[in-house]
Amino acid sequence: MAELEGIVERITFHNEENGYTVARFKTATEQLTVVGVLPNISAGESLRLDGEWTEHPTYGRQFKLETFEVLPPVTVEGITRYLGSGLIKGIGPVTAKKIVAAFGLETLKVIAETPERLQEVEGIGPQKATKIRTALEEQKQIQRMMVFLRGVGITPALATKIYRHYGEQAATVIRENPYRLADELFGVGFKTADHIAGLLGQKDPAALERVRAGVLYFLRKENEEGHVYVPLAAFVVSVSKELTAPEAVVQRAIADLEEEKAVVVEAERLYLAPFYWFERKVAEKLLMLLQMRPADRPLLFPAEELETLTFEQRLAVEKALQEGVLMITGGPGTGKTTTIRSLIRLCQLRREKVLLAAPTGRAAKRLKEATGEEAKTIHRLLEFGYTPGRGLSYGRDDKRPLEADIVIIDEVSMVDLPLFYQLLKAVTPGTRLVLVGDQDQLPSVGPGSVLRDLIASGEIPLVRLQTIFRQAKESMIVTNAHRINAGKMPVFQGAGDFFLINTEAPEQIVDEIIRLVTVRLPRYLKCDPVEDIQVLSPMRKTITGVENLNTLLQQALNPGGGGAVEVRFGERVFRRRDKVMQIRNNYGKMVFNGDLGQIVQIDPEEQALTVMFTDEQEERLGNYAYEELDELVLAYAISVHKSQGSEYPVVIMPVTTQHYILLQRNLLYTGITRAKKMVVLVGTKKALAIAVQNNKVDDRYSWLAPTIAELASKVGRQGF
Repeated sequence: MAELEGIVERITFHNEENGYTVARFKTATEQLTVVGVLPNISAGESLRLDGEWTEHPTYGRQFKLETFEVLPPVTVEGITRYLGSGLIKGIGPVTAKKIVAAFGLETLKVIAETPERLQEVEGIGPQKATKIRTALEEQKQIQRMMVFLRGVGITPALATKIYRHYGEQAATVIRENPYRLADELFGVGFKTADHIAGLLGQKDPAALERVRAGVLYFLRKENEEGHVYVPLAAFVVSVSKELTAPEAVVQRAIADLEEEKAVVVEAERLYLAPFYWFERKVAEKLLMLLQMRPADRPLLFPAEELETLTFEQRLAVEKALQEGVLMITGGPGTGKTTTIRSLIRLCQLRREKVLLAAPTGRAAKRLKEATGEEAKTIHRLLEFGYTPGRGLSYGRDDKRPLEADIVIIDEVSMVDLPLFYQLLKAVTPGTRLVLVGDQDQLPSVGPGSVLRDLIASGEIPLVRLQTIFRQAKESMIVTNAHRINAGKMPVFQGAGDFFLINTEAPEQIVDEIIRLVTVRLPRYLKCDPVEDIQVLSPMRKTITGVENLNTLLQQALNPGGGGAVEVRFGERVFRRRDKVMQIRNNYGKMVFNGDLGQIVQIDPEEQALTVMFTDEQEERLGNYAYEELDELVLAYAISVHKSQGSEYPVVIMPVTTQHYILLQRNLLYTGITRAKKMVVLVGTKKALAIAVQNNKVDDRYSWLAPTIAELASKVGRQGF
């Protein structure tokens, strides 16, 4: 073992996820290469290193560090490089030079003890001076914590996030109950928390605290997969195996959680408690709305409007005015939007107030464009808000319901059970609720299958639109969507908007997709490759999956270089102008899972980037600290699930047997119905045939349909 002291000259390589770093290091006598875990370190910092000399077969003599200690920089050059490295929020190279020019070797002392003096430097006001002091102290705290956190297997990126969340209590929280991390921090799973617990000496696999945490974690994981409940017996066996704990201990943990009202067990179904009540309350509220049938009034249908509607559309409009709840379902080209427009027009003639909403900003924007009327996301309709310390709230609920005669919700296939519950809370009996959607689309990303369950219950009035309009028949996108839905192969001959490029090898499929996006389609259609073309893939992994396609499309469309600023987070690289997607609900930023945006600014001084999102009303900015970048992914290619509720001028989809497990009819159907002008499938007819013939729908554990039917049989439509 050897000990070195010196200054980090530059970082040659750094992995944000595990902290592995290659750096050039200068001691009093030599310059050398240091390798090892160096989290939160930047050029200019003074370090004391413990480690050993090694000989790399390619790079030669290196110092492999085992431990390190951060020393205060002791030279003007060292302080300047340290402050200007980007490590301290609010200070870049230019500002660093100004500060050090003003205070010299006293700079760090001035920042720590008399930060108000920073205002003597041009461009620094009171607010920025305080921010710089706070950032410097925070950085020192993080580095002090690293010794403890590194010892319990926490990566530097995660350590920063833990510190931001818990502050100086982080070490105490981890020592007392590391399983809190899995409950309270995005990106931390049970296995990570369990590993940390093991390193802290908590090694009993049957410890009740551990098993309780495991039960809750795996229940939440099932919710994330779309399930509302799990079969109790199978879950006990599965969790026992996952945790290597006796089944009796798992059953005891469930019993304890049930006594605490954290879970509910009913008829061998195990729920997280909120989801049990979501199902019950949704069923009860729907039946209440059905019983409060509106008073009969003349339809006042203008004759010219009547002539434009099919029998099914007229029936839908009439029932929407007569029933407390109505579902309208149909595929592309069957006139769902026309029906909504006619219904709105009729309500306006009757001087009735109409509210329009959809699950996402993109779907709400489409609804507004199609109807010419104001449309909001369901969250905005319910006046959703988030207050730090107080959590989520809805301004509209059963105490302050929506003020409307009729509420119309489009794209209901995307609505999950928790959101549907919140919506129903705000719809007072006597207000008519119209739910419009396509039951053959993929189910919601969140838990439940609301639209399918309501139809399956047999208790909610339903009108199916099945007539395809002549205009829609001229589109091969619409024609082929209905063919696929009927289990028939799509037709390509003579199609001007629907193509299959027959390519078998995955590598060739990827090459063809890149050419289509970057050259062929922009040239042929005179379209923007980023704004107008969306690549959809069934899977995230594999050569033809979302992640690899994004890497290659970014290289082709936004390669960086030339001194362009970029941010690396693990294996992801973000650049200005990149198309990105939010992958979790962030209520503090009011951005939601699936929201698309574009990076408009990267600020190395503030260690943050800004994303421009477009929702149903306006463009809005979301600011992300570097440690929050696990919430963003590139979106040149996205999964079919994430595309729900959106429309794009052009859709490109790989169709390959590499995706055999996800070659399903409803996934293919959902993907191609996202396109307005053109669909290009790249792959083989064999893979396409497999998808068309596979009508398997992923079953979700949901008891909503039986609950509605059971309550309806008990109370009857007139006796709730």
